[in-house]
Amino acid sequence: MKLTKVSAVVAAIAIGFGLTACGGDPTKDDSAPSASDTLTIGAVGSGEAQIVAEIYKQALEAQGVKIKTKYGIETREAAVPALQDGSIDLLPDYSGNLLTFVDKAATATSPADVEAALPAALPKGLEVFKASPAEDKDSLNVTKAFSDKNGVTSIADLAKVKGFALGANPEFKERAYGIPGLEKVYGITGIKFVPISDFGGPKTLKALLDDDIQVADIYTTTPSITENNLVTLADPQNLIAAQNLIPLIRTAKATTAIEDTLNKISAALTTADLVDMNGKNNGADKVAPDVLAKEWLTAKNLL
Repeated sequence: MKLTKVSAVVAAIAIGFGLTACGGDPTKDDSAPSASDTLTIGAVGSGEAQIVAEIYKQALEAQGVKIKTKYGIETREAAVPALQDGSIDLLPDYSGNLLTFVDKAATATSPADVEAALPAALPKGLEVFKASPAEDKDSLNVTKAFSDKNGVTSIADLAKVKGFALGANPEFKERAYGIPGLEKVYGITGIKFVPISDFGGPKTLKALLDDDIQVADIYTTTPSITENNLVTLADPQNLIAAQNLIPLIRTAKATTAIEDTLNKISAALTTADLVDMNGKNNGADKVAPDVLAKEWLTAKNLL
Protein backbone atom coordinates (compact mmCIF):
# COMPACT_ATOMS: atom_id res chain seq x y z
CA MET A 1 0.00 0.00 0.00
CA LYS A 2 -2.79 0.46 1.27
CA LEU A 3 2.14 3.87 -0.31
CA THR A 4 1.47 -0.28 -1.68
CA LYS A 5 0.26 0.14 1.94
CA VAL A 6 -0.40 -0.79 0.03
CA SER A 7 -4.31 0.70 1.34
CA ALA A 8 -4.93 1.73 1.57
CA VAL A 9 -2.73 2.88 0.28
CA VAL A 10 -4.90 2.63 0.45
CA ALA A 11 -7.64 1.61 -0.19
CA ALA A 12 -7.18 2.83 -0.41
CA ILE A 13 -5.48 5.41 0.15
CA ALA A 14 -8.18 4.88 -4.01
CA ILE A 15 -7.84 3.08 -1.21
CA GLY A 16 -10.16 3.25 -2.83
CA PHE A 17 -4.74 4.78 -0.36
CA GLY A 18 -12.54 6.83 -1.90
CA LEU A 19 -11.54 10.22 -3.13
CA THR A 20 -14.55 10.74 -5.38
CA ALA A 21 -16.77 10.35 -2.35
CA CYS A 22 -15.33 13.52 -0.94
CA GLY A 23 -16.77 15.74 -3.65
CA GLY A 24 -15.06 17.77 -6.34
CA ASP A 25 -11.86 17.01 -8.18
CA PRO A 26 -9.54 15.00 -5.86
CA THR A 27 -6.44 16.28 -7.67
CA LYS A 28 -7.43 19.92 -7.44
CA ASP A 29 -5.25 22.07 -5.20
CA ASP A 30 -7.75 24.50 -3.67
CA SER A 31 -5.71 25.70 -0.71
CA ALA A 32 -3.82 28.94 -0.28
CA PRO A 33 -0.91 29.86 -2.57
CA SER A 34 2.44 28.40 -1.64
CA ALA A 35 5.00 30.39 0.29
CA SER A 36 8.46 29.69 1.63
CA ASP A 37 7.06 29.18 5.13
CA THR A 38 4.16 27.01 3.93
CA LEU A 39 4.10 23.26 4.42
CA THR A 40 2.61 21.35 1.48
CA ILE A 41 0.97 18.08 2.51
CA GLY A 42 0.37 15.39 -0.08
CA ALA A 43 -1.75 12.24 -0.06
CA VAL A 44 -1.44 9.21 -2.28
CA GLY A 45 -4.49 7.68 -3.84
CA SER A 46 -6.81 6.51 -1.13
CA GLY A 47 -9.52 8.08 0.96
CA GLU A 48 -7.68 6.84 4.03
CA ALA A 49 -4.50 8.67 3.05
CA GLN A 50 -6.49 11.88 2.60
CA ILE A 51 -8.15 11.45 6.00
CA VAL A 52 -4.76 11.10 7.68
CA ALA A 53 -3.37 14.03 5.67
CA GLU A 54 -6.33 16.11 6.88
CA ILE A 55 -5.55 15.09 10.47
CA TYR A 56 -1.97 16.31 9.96
CA LYS A 57 -3.21 19.50 8.29
CA GLN A 58 -5.73 20.52 10.92
CA ALA A 59 -3.46 19.70 13.85
CA LEU A 60 -0.58 21.69 12.35
CA GLU A 61 -2.82 24.61 11.44
CA ALA A 62 -3.94 24.70 15.08
CA GLN A 63 -0.26 25.18 15.93
CA GLY A 64 0.01 28.12 13.53
CA VAL A 65 1.63 26.31 10.58
CA LYS A 66 0.56 27.52 7.13
CA ILE A 67 -0.62 24.57 5.09
CA LYS A 68 -1.11 23.89 1.40
CA THR A 69 -2.49 20.54 0.18
CA LYS A 70 -1.92 18.37 -2.87
CA TYR A 71 -4.17 15.32 -2.71
CA GLY A 72 -4.84 12.65 -5.32
CA ILE A 73 -1.22 11.75 -6.09
CA GLU A 74 -1.55 8.40 -7.84
CA THR A 75 1.37 6.36 -6.49
CA ARG A 76 4.40 6.40 -4.21
CA GLU A 77 6.47 6.32 -7.38
CA ALA A 78 5.16 9.83 -8.04
CA ALA A 79 5.05 11.03 -4.42
CA VAL A 80 8.66 10.40 -3.39
CA PRO A 81 10.14 12.37 -6.32
CA ALA A 82 7.65 15.14 -5.49
CA LEU A 83 9.06 15.25 -1.96
CA GLN A 84 12.60 15.30 -3.32
CA ASP A 85 11.96 18.21 -5.69
CA GLY A 86 9.95 20.17 -3.12
CA SER A 87 6.57 19.90 -4.85
CA ILE A 88 5.28 18.54 -1.55
CA ASP A 89 6.84 18.58 1.91
CA LEU A 90 4.98 16.01 3.99
CA LEU A 91 3.23 12.73 3.25
CA PRO A 92 1.47 10.11 5.37
CA ASP A 93 3.04 6.84 4.23
CA TYR A 94 3.17 3.18 5.19
CA SER A 95 6.40 1.90 6.71
CA GLY A 96 6.94 -1.44 4.98
CA ASN A 97 6.08 -0.33 1.47
CA LEU A 98 8.15 2.80 1.90
CA LEU A 99 11.16 0.76 2.99
CA THR A 100 10.99 -1.65 0.06
CA PHE A 101 10.49 1.30 -2.30
CA VAL A 102 13.71 3.01 -1.21
CA ASP A 103 15.64 -0.24 -0.59
CA LYS A 104 14.59 -3.11 -2.80
CA ALA A 105 17.01 -5.40 -0.95
CA ALA A 106 15.37 -4.73 2.43
CA THR A 107 14.39 -7.83 4.38
CA ALA A 108 12.83 -6.32 7.53
CA THR A 109 9.21 -7.28 8.11
CA SER A 110 8.36 -6.61 11.79
CA PRO A 111 7.12 -3.13 12.78
CA ALA A 112 10.19 -2.37 14.89
CA ASP A 113 12.68 -3.69 12.33
CA VAL A 114 11.07 -1.80 9.47
CA GLU A 115 11.01 1.47 11.41
CA ALA A 116 14.64 1.01 12.46
CA ALA A 117 15.76 0.38 8.88
CA LEU A 118 14.06 3.39 7.32
CA PRO A 119 16.32 6.32 8.36
CA ALA A 120 19.44 4.92 6.70
CA ALA A 121 17.52 3.76 3.62
CA LEU A 122 15.80 7.04 2.80
CA PRO A 123 17.24 9.34 0.14
CA LYS A 124 19.21 12.33 1.41
CA GLY A 125 16.89 15.17 2.32
CA LEU A 126 14.02 12.98 3.50
CA GLU A 127 13.26 11.64 6.98
CA VAL A 128 10.50 10.01 8.98
CA PHE A 129 9.05 10.71 12.40
CA LYS A 130 7.73 8.04 14.78
CA ALA A 131 5.53 5.34 13.31
CA SER A 132 1.97 4.86 14.49
CA PRO A 133 0.61 1.57 15.82
CA ALA A 134 -2.16 2.10 13.25
CA GLU A 135 -1.49 -0.26 10.38
CA ASP A 136 -3.05 -0.77 6.97
CA LYS A 137 -1.55 -3.62 5.00
CA ASP A 138 -2.11 -5.07 1.60
CA SER A 139 -3.92 -8.36 2.05
CA LEU A 140 -5.05 -11.05 -0.32
CA ASN A 141 -8.74 -11.85 -0.07
CA VAL A 142 -11.08 -14.44 -1.55
CA THR A 143 -14.79 -15.03 -1.28
CA LYS A 144 -16.08 -17.45 1.35
CA ALA A 145 -17.34 -19.69 -1.44
CA PHE A 146 -13.91 -19.83 -3.10
CA SER A 147 -12.22 -20.50 0.23
CA ASP A 148 -14.58 -23.35 1.07
CA LYS A 149 -14.47 -24.91 -2.39
CA ASN A 150 -10.67 -24.88 -2.67
CA GLY A 151 -9.63 -25.22 0.96
CA VAL A 152 -7.83 -21.88 0.82
CA THR A 153 -7.26 -19.97 4.05
CA SER A 154 -3.66 -18.85 3.57
CA ILE A 155 -1.54 -17.51 0.73
CA ALA A 156 0.40 -20.79 0.77
CA ASP A 157 -2.81 -22.65 -0.11
CA LEU A 158 -3.02 -20.79 -3.43
CA ALA A 159 -0.17 -22.92 -4.74
CA LYS A 160 -2.64 -25.80 -5.17
CA VAL A 161 -5.14 -23.69 -7.15
CA LYS A 162 -4.45 -23.60 -10.87
CA GLY A 163 -5.33 -20.76 -13.22
CA PHE A 164 -6.70 -18.21 -10.79
CA ALA A 165 -6.82 -14.49 -11.54
CA LEU A 166 -5.54 -11.91 -9.08
CA GLY A 167 -6.66 -8.29 -9.16
CA ALA A 168 -4.59 -5.43 -7.75
CA ASN A 169 -3.15 -2.03 -8.62
CA PRO A 170 -0.79 -2.20 -11.63
CA GLU A 171 2.37 -1.80 -9.54
CA PHE A 172 1.56 -5.05 -7.70
CA LYS A 173 2.91 -6.88 -10.72
CA GLU A 174 6.43 -5.63 -10.02
CA ARG A 175 6.60 -5.01 -6.28
CA ALA A 176 8.50 -7.39 -4.02
CA TYR A 177 5.38 -8.41 -2.07
CA GLY A 178 3.36 -8.78 -5.27
CA ILE A 179 3.64 -11.28 -8.10
CA PRO A 180 7.45 -11.71 -7.71
CA GLY A 181 7.05 -12.45 -3.99
CA LEU A 182 4.21 -14.90 -4.53
CA GLU A 183 6.44 -16.80 -6.93
CA LYS A 184 9.64 -16.60 -4.88
CA VAL A 185 8.31 -17.05 -1.35
CA TYR A 186 5.29 -19.29 -1.92
CA GLY A 187 6.13 -20.96 -5.22
CA ILE A 188 2.88 -19.82 -6.82
CA THR A 189 3.12 -19.72 -10.62
CA GLY A 190 0.75 -19.23 -13.51
CA ILE A 191 -1.11 -16.32 -11.91
CA LYS A 192 -3.30 -14.34 -14.30
CA PHE A 193 -2.70 -10.76 -13.17
CA VAL A 194 -5.54 -8.26 -13.70
CA PRO A 195 -4.52 -4.62 -13.11
CA ILE A 196 -7.30 -2.60 -11.44
CA SER A 197 -6.39 0.95 -10.52
CA ASP A 198 -8.56 1.64 -7.50
CA PHE A 199 -6.43 0.50 -4.55
CA GLY A 200 -8.69 -2.42 -3.63
CA GLY A 201 -11.79 -0.26 -3.93
CA PRO A 202 -15.23 -0.79 -5.52
CA LYS A 203 -13.95 -1.96 -8.93
CA THR A 204 -11.70 -4.55 -7.33
CA LEU A 205 -14.50 -5.73 -5.04
CA LYS A 206 -16.97 -6.03 -7.93
CA ALA A 207 -14.47 -8.04 -9.98
CA LEU A 208 -14.04 -10.42 -7.05
CA LEU A 209 -17.74 -10.82 -6.32
CA ASP A 210 -18.46 -11.29 -10.05
CA ASP A 211 -15.74 -13.97 -10.20
CA ASP A 212 -13.81 -12.05 -12.85
CA ILE A 213 -10.93 -12.44 -10.43
CA GLN A 214 -10.61 -15.00 -7.65
CA VAL A 215 -8.07 -13.20 -5.44
CA ALA A 216 -8.10 -9.50 -4.62
CA ASP A 217 -5.51 -7.24 -3.03
CA ILE A 218 -7.51 -5.14 -0.55
CA TYR A 219 -6.14 -3.09 2.31
CA THR A 220 -6.89 -4.56 5.72
CA THR A 221 -8.78 -1.50 6.96
CA THR A 222 -11.20 -1.50 4.04
CA PRO A 223 -14.76 -2.01 5.38
CA SER A 224 -15.77 -4.11 2.35
CA ILE A 225 -13.82 -7.09 3.73
CA THR A 226 -16.14 -7.60 6.69
CA GLU A 227 -19.21 -6.24 4.91
CA ASN A 228 -18.92 -8.98 2.26
CA ASN A 229 -17.68 -11.77 4.52
CA LEU A 230 -14.43 -12.07 2.56
CA VAL A 231 -11.68 -14.37 3.75
CA THR A 232 -8.37 -12.58 4.29
CA LEU A 233 -5.62 -15.08 3.59
CA ALA A 234 -3.02 -15.66 6.28
CA ASP A 235 0.59 -14.83 5.38
CA PRO A 236 2.68 -17.43 7.27
CA GLN A 237 5.95 -16.41 5.58
CA ASN A 238 5.42 -12.68 6.30
CA LEU A 239 5.68 -11.80 2.64
CA ILE A 240 3.81 -8.56 3.27
CA ALA A 241 5.82 -6.42 5.65
CA ALA A 242 4.49 -4.28 8.49
CA GLN A 243 2.64 -1.24 7.18
CA ASN A 244 2.41 1.22 10.04
CA LEU A 245 1.41 4.78 9.21
CA ILE A 246 4.47 7.02 9.35
CA PRO A 247 5.01 10.70 8.46
CA LEU A 248 7.53 11.15 5.64
CA ILE A 249 8.89 14.69 5.45
CA ARG A 250 11.52 16.81 3.75
CA THR A 251 14.32 17.42 6.24
CA ALA A 252 14.31 21.12 5.33
CA LYS A 253 10.77 21.37 6.73
CA ALA A 254 11.20 19.08 9.75
CA THR A 255 10.96 21.46 12.68
CA THR A 256 10.74 20.30 16.29
CA ALA A 257 7.24 21.73 16.60
CA ILE A 258 6.01 19.82 13.55
CA GLU A 259 7.67 16.64 14.75
CA ASP A 260 6.12 16.91 18.22
CA THR A 261 2.64 17.46 16.76
CA LEU A 262 2.86 14.55 14.34
CA ASN A 263 4.33 12.22 16.95
CA LYS A 264 1.34 12.88 19.20
CA ILE A 265 -0.99 12.05 16.33
CA SER A 266 0.88 8.86 15.51
CA ALA A 267 0.80 7.70 19.13
CA ALA A 268 -2.97 8.23 19.38
CA LEU A 269 -4.03 6.74 16.02
CA THR A 270 -5.12 3.08 15.97
CA THR A 271 -6.03 0.56 13.31
CA ALA A 272 -9.59 0.53 14.70
CA ASP A 273 -9.73 4.29 14.14
CA LEU A 274 -8.82 3.78 10.49
CA VAL A 275 -11.50 1.13 10.01
CA ASP A 276 -14.09 3.40 11.63
CA MET A 277 -13.18 6.48 9.58
CA ASN A 278 -12.93 4.50 6.34
CA GLY A 279 -16.37 3.06 6.99
CA LYS A 280 -17.87 6.51 7.47
CA ASN A 281 -16.06 7.90 4.42
CA ASN A 282 -17.15 5.05 2.14
CA GLY A 283 -20.57 4.45 3.69
CA ALA A 284 -23.98 5.82 2.84
CA ASP A 285 -23.31 9.21 4.43
CA LYS A 286 -19.99 9.73 2.59
CA VAL A 287 -18.52 11.74 5.44
CA ALA A 288 -15.76 13.94 4.06
CA PRO A 289 -12.12 13.47 5.16
CA ASP A 290 -11.88 16.97 6.66
CA VAL A 291 -14.96 16.32 8.81
CA LEU A 292 -13.65 12.95 9.95
CA ALA A 293 -10.27 14.46 10.76
CA LYS A 294 -11.81 17.18 12.92
CA GLU A 295 -14.01 14.66 14.76
CA TRP A 296 -11.04 12.42 15.47
CA LEU A 297 -8.73 15.23 16.61
CA THR A 298 -11.46 16.60 18.87
CA ALA A 299 -12.16 13.18 20.39
CA LYS A 300 -8.44 12.71 21.08
CA ASN A 301 -8.06 16.23 22.55
CA LEU A 302 -5.48 17.10 19.91
CA LEU A 303 -7.08 20.33 18.69
